[in-house]
Amino acid sequence: MEALEHERLVDVAWNLREFAVGQVERLEQNSTNSSRPPSSDSPYQKDAKGDSVANEAEKQSPSADDTDKKDTAQVSTPTDQSQPELAKRSSGKQPGGQGFWRSEPLIPKARIPHCPEQCAACNARVQVPHDCAPYMGHHVLELEKTPSGICIVCTLHHYYIAVCHCGHETKARPGEGYISSVKGRKKDLKLTEYVLVGPMLATFLAALSNRYRMSRVKIREFLAYWLNTELGVGTIDRCIREAGIACFPVVEELVKELQEADIVGLDETPWYENGRLKWLWVAISKFTAVFHIGTRKKEELLNLIMVGFTGWLVTDGYMGYRDRERRQRCLAHLIRKAIALSGAVDQKAAKMGDWLLRELKGLIKAMAEGGEDAKKKCCPILARLKRACILGEKEEHSKLRSLAREILNDWDAVVAFVKNPNLPPTNNDAERALRHAVISRRISFGTRTPEGSRAYAALLSIIETCRLRNQDPWSYIAQTIALARKGIAPLPIPPVLTA
Repeated sequence: MEALEHERLVDVAWNLREFAVGQVERLEQNSTNSSRPPSSDSPYQKDAKGDSVANEAEKQSPSADDTDKKDTAQVSTPTDQSQPELAKRSSGKQPGGQGFWRSEPLIPKARIPHCPEQCAACNARVQVPHDCAPYMGHHVLELEKTPSGICIVCTLHHYYIAVCHCGHETKARPGEGYISSVKGRKKDLKLTEYVLVGPMLATFLAALSNRYRMSRVKIREFLAYWLNTELGVGTIDRCIREAGIACFPVVEELVKELQEADIVGLDETPWYENGRLKWLWVAISKFTAVFHIGTRKKEELLNLIMVGFTGWLVTDGYMGYRDRERRQRCLAHLIRKAIALSGAVDQKAAKMGDWLLRELKGLIKAMAEGGEDAKKKCCPILARLKRACILGEKEEHSKLRSLAREILNDWDAVVAFVKNPNLPPTNNDAERALRHAVISRRISFGTRTPEGSRAYAALLSIIETCRLRNQDPWSYIAQTIALARKGIAPLPIPPVLTA
């Protein structure tokens, strides 16, 4: 720069300024001031209400345009007064709104009687007369598998009254289970058999939403066009939440199974709950996976890994994992940082990045080749890697210094798989388990209530665990819903199915 002429120096400075301005403007772009999707917004630049920090600053600092528009704001007072009323409007159908009914009545293909077996007063066996009429009934739409595909069948459930010799009348009633209550909701969700949608059809709706990432409206359209069945959006939403709520007890058992695993991979990714930033955690072993949605505090880890856990954890560099002694640090994260460092403008930092990258990859390759001499091959690699980190932490380049200190401060966790060959050097299993949830987050932008977050995480846990065990998750979820509607505890997930 000192050797350049004054005019050339001005041109270089101007070009650098233009480049810097362009980069700053690019960093300030978000979904509100560009064509970027909302999912590309940084989760850290949003306040508790979901508004970006830049937008909040604009709201608090008056501008010249706001001063010029004071008269206009006074003229539009009626419109401004109506805005709070619109903000208080609850979701869903409003009181007094026009209802919708079926254009054609349901035609049942079979009738299922429900008769009481014993008297509720004296416990004596009772029988219903053949000519007795049911006192109530309801239709149920159920999904059935056929050799050529699937179909939805309508059945009519009849409930009868039996009179005992003691004179007491005993009624057969639909089963009832857990009641989920959410603050602010008009009606609590009760698991009961007195519903329109059967367990398998409810599981099918949950699969379309959770696994195949379809919205409620698209599911309604799919059922109407392809299965000739009309269901409301509210009914579909209820079935999806009901499937997740029924799986709550199963997840508690999976957490207990997770504590007995030898190796557990942990990872987390941003998640949104009603616009607020949360985190989706996953803990995955060889045959069990558990998801949890909560904050990023270290205490949230106790929902997955308890204090008495004695196995190994495979994690990234999050500080919440540092107090665990038996831990393997994911080398894939360090390799990505070394790759970025190898492309630095500073030539010395780039060479050091290439050095770190070469040693980290060589360490994984030496252990992957296996054999009795694997540890001997790793000894010189470990010595060179540690020397590179010691030299790197003294350099002025901030990223190089940060990466070198990160490896040295977490050295025992970085090289744990060398002493324990059974440990994986990367956390790819946990990252792959989060893949479907990350794609779903870009489409649905998260969940709206703590109940919805817990139900979504429960379904993910069941689906991923059944996949690891080579089992059918949908039959098990349908069975769990059927038992939960009767108030019966669910059966454990089937063991590993060997091929």
